[in-house]
Amino acid sequence: MADQHAEATAPHVHGDMNISEQAWTWSLFMGLTKWLSLATAVLILFLTVWFAVGAGFVPAFISGAVLSVAGYFMLKSKKAH
Repeated sequence: MADQHAEATAPHVHGDMNISEQAWTWSLFMGLTKWLSLATAVLILFLTVWFAVGAGFVPAFISGAVLSVAGYFMLKSKKAH
């Protein structure tokens, strides 16, 4: 008895796919993950200092700004030489 699914599936050809779109999507995903993680960390720090610690808005804003600047310099892409 013949396999009913043999006609519906095509054989896999290894190395025939252009991966430029996949590489672009992966790069976009990693970039968004990186920067949104920094934004989440800044927001959590800001809200924690403002409400949980009770230090007020200005110290919370300053600590959030410091984390934003430090995170930007740590996470920015390195230039290829």
